Amino acid sequence: MPKQYPPDSAPASKAVVAAGAVLWRSNCGSCWPEIAVIHRPRYDDWSLPKGKVDAGETEPVAAVREVREETGYSSHLGRRLAAVSYPVEQGTKKVRYWAARCVDGGAFTANSEVDELKWLPVAEAMKQLEYPHDRKVLRRFAKGPADTQTVLIVRHGTAGGKSRYKGDDRKRPLDKHGRAQAESLAGVLLAFGANTLYAADRVRCHQTLEPLARELGATIRDEPLLTEEAYPKNRKAARHRLLEIAAAGGTPVICTQGKVIPDLIAWWCERDGIRPDKSRNRKGSTWVMSLADERLVAADHIGSPLPAKK
Repeated sequence: MPKQYPPDSAPASKAVVAAGAVLWRSNCGSCWPEIAVIHRPRYDDWSLPKGKVDAGETEPVAAVREVREETGYSSHLGRRLAAVSYPVEQGTKKVRYWAARCVDGGAFTANSEVDELKWLPVAEAMKQLEYPHDRKVLRRFAKGPADTQTVLIVRHGTAGGKSRYKGDDRKRPLDKHGRAQAESLAGVLLAFGANTLYAADRVRCHQTLEPLARELGATIRDEPLLTEEAYPKNRKAARHRLLEIAAAGGTPVICTQGKVIPDLIAWWCERDGIRPDKSRNRKGSTWVMSLADERLVAADHIGSPLPAKK
């Protein structure tokens, strides 16, 4: 009889937030990827890597950390797959999963939490996994391309009120909360493999990416077409610039403003027949755009790591 959830679990009311991934790597000689499945001696089960989100941690950062701790491999997240819920001893566990590309030559080392790892084709991994929710996540992975390129579109952090700033609004800086958002965003964007940086010609947009630029030792390229003032005057040129950045490869991060992002996302999704998240476009939030063969296959929204207080 298939397992429904870990054997020491029992329904309760408290929510436990967790994150995980379908970790995959290319299989030489095959067009199909291999999937990492792990054995946990405590439960005597085979599952996907996942774990609880630590206090102050974001779900994408937790997913990459848990993959590293349980498999020994570093990874970069791609498209979001699914969120599943099931009862555990502490209450109800909600786990959000991403596709995750294996990006280094790490090696698995058995430990008390995970004592075995297998790299399997999707069909064999489906048979090895013991829980229906894990198989649901893997089916979602198999429905789309594994190998995708990510473009990250970020709304700048909080910068106080426009009406209260007396100087040139182009130079309005992040406020204290916005600077904290920028610091936290660096980890989120690195979880997706961010490596090239672009920002609208506004101080607050550049400042939002500065912690990440320091981490990468990278420069931030100025994008004057992507400001709130320039964008409505020449949407065609701005959209073309977005596609140029995507076509250049890597994992670019583009930081721009609140009156630019909704239209830009809607246009791109409509062009490629993708239904985007309907999440709000708050300051410090990120759109994760996943492409295959230069066409969108997913558009996922991630809220700010430090939401502004209402």
